Amino acid sequence: MEPTTLTTDRLVLRPFRPADEEEVHAAAQDPDIQRWTQVPSPYERTHAHTFVNEIVPTGWREDTAYPFAVRLRAADGEDRADAEGPLVAAIGVHLHTTESTEVGYWAVKEHRGNGYMTEAVLAVARWVFTELGLVRLEWRAEVGNAGSRAVAEKAGFRVEGLLRAGILQRGTARDCWIGALLPEDLDLTPSLPYLPAAGR
Repeated sequence: MEPTTLTTDRLVLRPFRPADEEEVHAAAQDPDIQRWTQVPSPYERTHAHTFVNEIVPTGWREDTAYPFAVRLRAADGEDRADAEGPLVAAIGVHLHTTESTEVGYWAVKEHRGNGYMTEAVLAVARWVFTELGLVRLEWRAEVGNAGSRAVAEKAGFRVEGLLRAGILQRGTARDCWIGALLPEDLDLTPSLPYLPAAGR
């Protein structure tokens, strides 16, 4: 997949670059990010360096993951092509198999509560459905991660249940919620016909 940039009314979503290393490192010091996501803990500068310089480009090149830096759009009057605001979140699409594609995300602590994460999730969902032709986008979060669940539900994901030992976190299998978003949930035409079970 060729690296892609997405935009919304307030945000620019583009692949992480080496210049993002400092902001990624600073954001990942947040105990909540380390508690609820799979970033290393403690999170050191070398982890941020490896992420932006190796993990991100490898994911895009090998079509295994598409991580985006989520930044505020440049303030009015800044018309340079490279003008961007601060990092407010990270979001990635992880292609596990042809039938299983998962979205994951975290928000910078100082920028939570503004709806940026939901806006970014919707932009990425529309992209995977229209450009990649996916028929289902999954979300998972460890039981108790209320912030992630709130974002998923605001974006239209239906929580479909609880998976026992469905997520691995620092060498421990833990229960997780699972939800999914379909193209028709966003009023988009699916790439394949969908035949729901009788009675649904």
